[in-house]
Parts: sequence; C-alpha cells; structure tokens
Amino acid sequence: MSLLGKLTSSSSQFINKRGIYAGRRSTKIHVALYRKTGGRVGGALPGWPRARIALIDHAGARSGTRRTSPVMYHEYGDAIVVAGSKAGQPTHPAWFHNLMAHPDTTIQIGAEVRNVHARVAVGEEREGLWRELLAMYPGYDFYRRNANGRTIPIVILDPR
Repeated sequence: MSLLGKLTSSSSQFINKRGIYAGRRSTKIHVALYRKTGGRVGGALPGWPRARIALIDHAGARSGTRRTSPVMYHEYGDAIVVAGSKAGQPTHPAWFHNLMAHPDTTIQIGAEVRNVHARVAVGEEREGLWRELLAMYPGYDFYRRNANGRTIPIVILDPR
C-alpha cells in the first residue's frame, strides 16, 4: 500500500468512526469535477488505483428528485457492482433506498454513460462479490465492522 493509500484509509476511518459526513456540498463538487473532466478528476480513490469511482444517478424514493452519488465500483462481467457501505454508518445510504424504489437508472464511468437496472446480490453471489470488493479496497472490512451488525448491501447494476 502506498503512503497516499495509507493516509486516505486512516483519515477515512478516523472521520467515519466519528460519524462525520462531508456533506452535500462536497458531493456536488466531486460530481461536477468528475463530469467536467470525464472522470479524470475524482475517478479513483487517492492512493487506491483499483478503487475506481462511478457516478450513480437516482431519483428520490418519495420525492422523485434527481440526484447523483459518487461510489466505488467493481466490474462484474458486463455489470457494475457497488456496495451500500455508507462508510460503515448504521443506516443504508439514501442512494440505495432510491435505487430499490426506482431500479432503472444511469451510471457514468469516465465519460461513458450507461443505462442500468439495479438488483441486490444475495447468497453465494453476494459472498463472492464481497470478497472481490475487499480485494479492491480493504477498507470495506472496517466499514463492515463499524456498521454494528448492519449487513452492507451489494448492488449489481446490470446493463439494460
């Protein structure tokens, strides 16, 4: 692990252990920079080149308001896999609830926008994907422990 990777991981754990949320403003800035640069800025977790970032578009489960969330992703054949870790917080991220209510959406990886359908991985498929996500970013193990018994959902975004 690089020094930058260690710094990114330890600062993330420090912040998340204390329940600190960087806020909507930082998410909006991240999304704007990612879109403007086609993912060249904000397209990977600093120090973790395998931990790449995608943008997931989603509509509010109740409000229908369109939102975009940056998330780490893993390629799974033609599909994309994301974990609803919320950095180990005790509740699922809002984007997860929104995707369960409105599973047909789009994701952006780099400059490419893809139409996808969200579904939750279960059983052996989930366990295998969890191992792959841990290999990509070992910080997911901290998130699992910090979630205090909450099972982190793994969402598969199948092409449509």
